[in-house]
Amino acid sequence: MAKMSLTQLLIDHRHDFHPVVPFDANTERLYPFDFTEKNRELNPSLIADTESFARYILQTLRLHHCRYGIGGYGEHRILYARSTHFDEGQEPRRVHLGTDIWGPAGTKVMVPLDGIVHSFGFNNNDSDYGATIILSHRLGEISFHTLYGHLSLNSLKNLQEGARLLKGEVMAEFGMRFENGNWPPHLHFQLIEDMGDWKGDYPGVCRFSQQDRWLQNSPDPDLILQMGKYLDK
Repeated sequence: MAKMSLTQLLIDHRHDFHPVVPFDANTERLYPFDFTEKNRELNPSLIADTESFARYILQTLRLHHCRYGIGGYGEHRILYARSTHFDEGQEPRRVHLGTDIWGPAGTKVMVPLDGIVHSFGFNNNDSDYGATIILSHRLGEISFHTLYGHLSLNSLKNLQEGARLLKGEVMAEFGMRFENGNWPPHLHFQLIEDMGDWKGDYPGVCRFSQQDRWLQNSPDPDLILQMGKYLDK
């Protein structure tokens, strides 16, 4: 009998997950950010300056009366031209492997299903994750991981590998720029089937030529988030 895919498993359990961030679909709205070349509001100077980029995020959310901005899975982004962190080798990394939720620093991050702390770290490079937590989960016969990037340093205090976290438990918060890789506050949420030898870190952006392999190992985070259906389109 063929092994069930992680995608199908998460579809089958779609009613079992706790929200990752506080959100009331009855009273609140989400804005679908587009960070590809199709977004004519973006330009190199806006992207490069964190203050200007943060102002753009905030003003857009206010204009559309949205609590969060969300999106980015599989998106071929122009954002990453802001840092050489994504430019190693001949082909730069530009394809986003997770979903970003843009919102205020201090926003609570909750555990979507029971898990254990796989690893954590402070990836303190320009435009990197900053404070990062990775959890391990098991559903049926399948194990997988969830990654939470751009957190506050306070989220890492007293954390221990192997610690058990319960579904719905508040485990972290969105970080500020000095601790989240110099980004406007947001959460990078990513699913990872095979972590390999990575600990406290895992690529959240890949090369376009390699996207099929990377996206297969990191399926759509909305399988757990289930926020896409509420986007203000």
